[in-house]
Amino acid sequence: MALPRAAYHASRLGGLVAVAVLMGGCTDGGTTGGAATTPTSPEPSTSPSPTPTRSTDPPSPDSPDVTVTVVGDIMLGRAVGTAAAAAGDPSAPLRPMAERLAAADITVGNLESTLSDEGVPRQGDDSFTAPPAVLDGLADAGFDVLSLANNHTGDYGREALRATVDRFAGSGIEPVGAGSDRQAAWQPVVVERRGVRVGFLAFNAIGETWRAGPDSAGAASLHMQPRTGAIVPAELGRLAARVRRLAGRTDVTIVVPHWGDQYTHEPVLDQRLVGRRLLDAGATVVLGGHPHWVQDVQRHRGRFVVHSLGNFVFDMDFMRETQEGFVLDLTFRDGRLVATRPTPYVIGPDFAPRPARGARARAILADVDGLALLP
Repeated sequence: MALPRAAYHASRLGGLVAVAVLMGGCTDGGTTGGAATTPTSPEPSTSPSPTPTRSTDPPSPDSPDVTVTVVGDIMLGRAVGTAAAAAGDPSAPLRPMAERLAAADITVGNLESTLSDEGVPRQGDDSFTAPPAVLDGLADAGFDVLSLANNHTGDYGREALRATVDRFAGSGIEPVGAGSDRQAAWQPVVVERRGVRVGFLAFNAIGETWRAGPDSAGAASLHMQPRTGAIVPAELGRLAARVRRLAGRTDVTIVVPHWGDQYTHEPVLDQRLVGRRLLDAGATVVLGGHPHWVQDVQRHRGRFVVHSLGNFVFDMDFMRETQEGFVLDLTFRDGRLVATRPTPYVIGPDFAPRPARGARARAILADVDGLALLP
């Protein structure tokens, strides 16, 4: 049972630690859930959502379980921001599922908006910015870690990117994947719960946001098809080394890439190749975003890659698939995944996700080939 909102949030803040770790010869930095109240449903049905919890091991009092809840792309600007402002609540789209998210030990997503518009929009109508006040709503919804490694963190320039990162200070949420320079952008975050250390590393393979440099702000970046060119073996090797170092200091290692092609359920070959390389390097799980549709799961040596969880909050209301996704609960014990629970949802006219029901829920999960294999 979730704690009362204030007490639960205080307990989450008290357990959050970010630990800086030296990355050997690199200049980069190192490591450092209950049911939602949903007043309406996009497709009412008496059938329950097909979201069973799959478990492989009985609970052990000596091995505490830690649940990580992960969502996809969160965009709180443009039409989403306009609707939220009209409602008088910049975080309105998060409200229907806030209790659901906050019930996890750790909640993670990809924030695809800057929190500053103090610059020139670089992508026209696709330049995404949201008011800094949304951080309060994200924290209330239970978010502990947000990836900024995406192609919209730099939409209003380097100074706006720096301001966005700085605004996380004191919010109770740790940003990962972007920063004032390369070392800051590549610095992982570690969150500790009940003695279990969960590490996060994020990178952007789509471009558009600058690659973080030795003295310049940007995102942790990797060359990958289809947007930023062929894989550079030495660059991928450095990423694998970062994952290996992080895995050596944590019980669970989660990598959050921004990659792939848009508007397709099928991952590109580079997603599969890089995903397997990350698992071989020690990642416990890889959880991707950017395609705006859900994509399938690949399992490799007992670990897995979810290529895309779909949009979580977005104003892409021009096709069915961009208004669908799933929340994924992952339960870990002794550093192993022991249970999963996918909850499919539909984004409504107010841009808020709510759990899908019946045939719509089954159809969303059917698009995620391989999800039933987990754990």
